Amino acid sequence: MKAVVWHGKGDVRLDEVDDPRVQEPTDAVIRITRSAICGTDLHMVRGTMPDMVEGTALGHEAVGVVEEVGAAVRGFTPGDRVVVTSTIGCGTCSYCRAGYFAQCDTANPNGPAAGTCFFGGPRSTGPINGLQAEYARIPHAMMTLVRVPDGVSDDQAILLSDIFPTAWFGARLAEVGSGDTVLVLGAGVVGQFAIVSAKRQGAGRVIVVDGIASRLEKARAQNAETVNFNEEDPVEVVRELTGGIGPDRVIEAVGVDAEQPGSRTDEQWKPGDAPRLALDWAVELVAKAGSIGIIGVYPPGFDQFPIGTAMNKNLTLRMGNCNHRRYLPRLLDLVLTGSVDPTAFITRHEKPTSAIDAYRSFDLREDGWLKTVLDVA
Repeated sequence: MKAVVWHGKGDVRLDEVDDPRVQEPTDAVIRITRSAICGTDLHMVRGTMPDMVEGTALGHEAVGVVEEVGAAVRGFTPGDRVVVTSTIGCGTCSYCRAGYFAQCDTANPNGPAAGTCFFGGPRSTGPINGLQAEYARIPHAMMTLVRVPDGVSDDQAILLSDIFPTAWFGARLAEVGSGDTVLVLGAGVVGQFAIVSAKRQGAGRVIVVDGIASRLEKARAQNAETVNFNEEDPVEVVRELTGGIGPDRVIEAVGVDAEQPGSRTDEQWKPGDAPRLALDWAVELVAKAGSIGIIGVYPPGFDQFPIGTAMNKNLTLRMGNCNHRRYLPRLLDLVLTGSVDPTAFITRHEKPTSAIDAYRSFDLREDGWLKTVLDVA
């Protein structure tokens, strides 16, 4: 089969690889019909997510059809249409039972202390081969797969594999409540769903900061108040919009590769040290005694944080990898009932044969590359 495979920093290829197979009784194998390229994948390509293993298939978002199940898998049979949760949990350890699927004691082959296990990540997360492929092995299939209702399309479901649950989780981390003024840093697809999530969790106002006009336009279509950091000082503008107080809650949806004007050129498609501004802005702008939810990715070893300012303002900081299995069933219901249509944020459909070019365009933040879905079937 074909898969998008990591070979080194800035080096991803569409390779012919061995078909996956059931290795454990709790495994399933699925035929993938939709996959997607995520901003987190760019961390692997740029080298800001260290310790990738050469030959690892990338990708952690997929919708597909069950092809084979292990002897211990109940509730799924070949032919079932399913969405894959990006993080993997066993469902029976104390962390999974408490809803912390991203901190499962069992799923990560590196042991309980290793933390989150997800598809297509570095050595510390498994590594487990990713989902930008024609077929995939799914560990702990009874928890990692969720059946897709007939009324939900593949295009709708693919946004629930990672993006929508992550944004919902970010709003929960930020403790968004009724009437809150919420600041979302980053208007990529996670930021767009953070707007959706904050509003459905009670936000009275949502302000969004980004530097790409097309993304801010999408945010305005959701009635968010937008700030373009390429045209105005976001600190000054957000303070003015909030009467000098600052937002009650901040969702940081950017991560380690945050940028500022002039930090990249069109010729760049390689790892580099990007300016790290999002965390500074979050701490500087949030109101005293406010709360920040961090869902932008920061790798182990990242050690830059304005802890003194945060402490002096009595801030609450919560962060982490999303417990997808905890939220995905509820979000499927929102889509099924028509409350949310995730397809509004898909801006590109590509064949897997175009995946490498799509990575390059997405990495350069070219206009119109908000969310790219790979039509595998």
